[in-house]
Amino acid sequence: MARGKIGIALGGGAARGWAHIGVLRALAQAGIVPDIIAGTSIGAVVGGCFAAGRLDELEGFARDLTKRKIFGYLDFNLSGSGLITGQRVMQRLENHLKDVKIEEMEQKFVAVATEFGTGQETWISSGSLVEAMRASYALPGIFKPVEINNRWLFDGALCNPVPASVCRALGARYVIAVNLNADACGRGNRYSEVDGLAQPEAGMEAHAAPPPSRFSARNLLKRQLFGGPSTGPGISTVMVDAFNIVQDRIARSRLAGDPPDVIINPRLAGIGLFDFQAADALISRGMAAAQREVDDIRREIKARDAAVQRHLAMA
Repeated sequence: MARGKIGIALGGGAARGWAHIGVLRALAQAGIVPDIIAGTSIGAVVGGCFAAGRLDELEGFARDLTKRKIFGYLDFNLSGSGLITGQRVMQRLENHLKDVKIEEMEQKFVAVATEFGTGQETWISSGSLVEAMRASYALPGIFKPVEINNRWLFDGALCNPVPASVCRALGARYVIAVNLNADACGRGNRYSEVDGLAQPEAGMEAHAAPPPSRFSARNLLKRQLFGGPSTGPGISTVMVDAFNIVQDRIARSRLAGDPPDVIINPRLAGIGLFDFQAADALISRGMAAAQREVDDIRREIKARDAAVQRHLAMA
C-alpha cells in the first residue's frame, strides 16, 4: 500500500534536547517511524544519531553525564569567536559518526543552520553528519561558527527553531513537531513592573572582592560563565536565556505560519538549559509527552494513508 511520508521536526533547546530521545523511543514503540527528519541545534544531534542508527550510543552517553563530566567537555577559548571551541564534543561524536555521510543514510535527514552575515536559513542535507550537527548547534558567542563550503554557519534556531516547514518542503504528508520550549518562557503578552531597586543602607560599603589568589583560574572562569547563588547568572547563562526567549518568539511565529499536523510539547519546567546531567528525567518526560499523542497520531496517519489510497485508485 502507498503511504504518505511522515516527517518529524526536532527543535532546539540545549540540554532539554535529551527529551527528543524519549519522544523517538515512544513513537518507534507505537510503530510510528519518520521517513524525513529535520533537526535544529540539539534536535539535529539527536535526529542525526537516530537516522544514523546511533541513538543507543547517544542515549548511553547522555545518561552517563555528570556535572563534572560536562565541565570536562568545555574546552574554553577566550581569544576566538566563541567561548568554547567544541573540539572535545566533536571528538566524541566522531568516535561513532566519523565516516557517516548524510546522503548515504537510509532516512532523509536535514540539519538546519544559519549563515553568518546574511542570516539565511541553510539546510544541510549532504556531507559529513558531524559537521552538519556542529553547524546546527553552534550557539553564537558560545561555540565557534563552522565553515562548510566556504560559508560560516551557526545555530539554526536563529531562523527556524522547530523546522516543521523543512519536513513539509521535503514531501512529508504528515508532520510531527517537537517543541522543547513550550513552557520555558512566559507568553509575553503582559508587562511586568518593578517598583524600585533596593538601595544600600547608609553607612554600608560594598565588600571588597576576595583576592584572586584564593581561587584557581578554573573556578573563577566557571563562576564567571555559569554564575552562582551569590553572584547571579553568569555570562553563558545570560546569553543562552536571552537566545531562548528569541527562539521561543520565532518558533511561535514559524509554527503559526506553517503549522505541523501535531505538536508534541514535553513538560520540562524546572529543568534548565544547561542541565545535561538530567538525561534520565528528560528522556522520561519526552517519552511521556509522545505517549499522550500516539493514539491520535496513529489515527490521523491511518486516515491520511486511506485518502492517499483512494486517490491512487481513482487516478
